[in-house]
Amino acid sequence: MDTNVYIDAFNLYYGALNGTAYKWLDLDALCKRLLPSDTVKRIRYFTAPVGARPPDLKQPQRQQAYLRAIRTIPELSVHEGHFRSDPRWMPLAAPPHRTVEVIKTEEKGSDVNLATYMLLDGCKGDCQVAVVISNDSDLKEPIAVAQSELGMKVGVINPHPALKRSLDLVPTFFKQLRRSAVAACQFPPTLQDSTGAIRKPATW
Repeated sequence: MDTNVYIDAFNLYYGALNGTAYKWLDLDALCKRLLPSDTVKRIRYFTAPVGARPPDLKQPQRQQAYLRAIRTIPELSVHEGHFRSDPRWMPLAAPPHRTVEVIKTEEKGSDVNLATYMLLDGCKGDCQVAVVISNDSDLKEPIAVAQSELGMKVGVINPHPALKRSLDLVPTFFKQLRRSAVAACQFPPTLQDSTGAIRKPATW
């Protein structure tokens, strides 16, 4: 069946990649490994540009290298949200009843964009199956609507540890993303696109 995959990039990163050696992830290979009986028609990747913040000033360069790498996948498209930083007063853990002003940075737009494109693709009949790689409970309603109103089969692949699976998400089918799958689906250290070589960052 024709299947579209919708990837919540930061949910995937912090659920399965952060702190590992497997950040140079080939999303095409991963989708085909996880969905061997389906025809992966489209992969939509939802992210936001990161900024250079101490102590990690090279994070934007690494992200751009990775975005170049995944853009070599013909069926993949990148959809960008944004980060928002605001001063907030927040309580300290100890002592009680004390607050401090902090700069809180939040990624905005990816979950809304993911839900929008999944429902738009469903309305257009672009796929028979939608697969969401995320554990974000905010996607509960769009997943439910895609199934009940559009008659779509919707799968969820949880990138977080199994014990942290969101039970708010009620898909047609469920899979757990395992470390072995991520390790087996890495890009080669160097790729090529129309502008030249793309090299895996030396440190990440």
